[in-house]
Amino acid sequence: MLDLYERAWEGRELAEDEYVISADEKSQLQALSRCHAGLPAGPGRATRLEFEYERHGTLAYVAAYDVHRAQLMGTIAPTTGIAPFSELARRVMTTEPYASARRVFWVVDNGSSHAGQASTRRLSKAWPTATLVHLPVHASWLNQIEIVFSVIQRKVIKPADFADLDALAARLLAFEHRYNATARPFDWRFTRADLHDLLARVAAREAAGTLCPAA
Repeated sequence: MLDLYERAWEGRELAEDEYVISADEKSQLQALSRCHAGLPAGPGRATRLEFEYERHGTLAYVAAYDVHRAQLMGTIAPTTGIAPFSELARRVMTTEPYASARRVFWVVDNGSSHAGQASTRRLSKAWPTATLVHLPVHASWLNQIEIVFSVIQRKVIKPADFADLDALAARLLAFEHRYNATARPFDWRFTRADLHDLLARVAAREAAGTLCPAA
């Protein structure tokens, strides 16, 4: 996966028509509507936000991010699962340049929507040019889509004030167009060499008995 971020796979540089997609789901997004309108910031006064709200249900945002082109594509679903992820794959793989690509690598974690060899076979059967690459367990922080989700949390979700689920969905999808118009690839600097250095330091501390055991 770290090699893919550097546009390499199995010791070979990726071709121009090979792409790397980082994908995951942002689940349980709540459509909350505030009982009273908030007050904007003023001289000597911070923004005031009504703390009481009404719940209007939840939805999931299933998204794919092209790590080298900084392009975001997503779909809305009532919840996460194999079907919503498959719909995301369909949307990406039928859109250029991925529809005519030589290969499209999909970096995912081990969530139930795309876990195990069954998910690898399912994706490659539906889309022969797609290759699923699973992160190690507990390594979701290496998935670049998580950075995009943090941007969405700050810029789109907060402060949560949506009349209904349709309003929340519309705002999420509208953000994609704005993001894609101005975004640039992340300056990713954690490489295979950095990983080897990290593992070597961990091994040295284990050998010296200075590494604290996991709680």
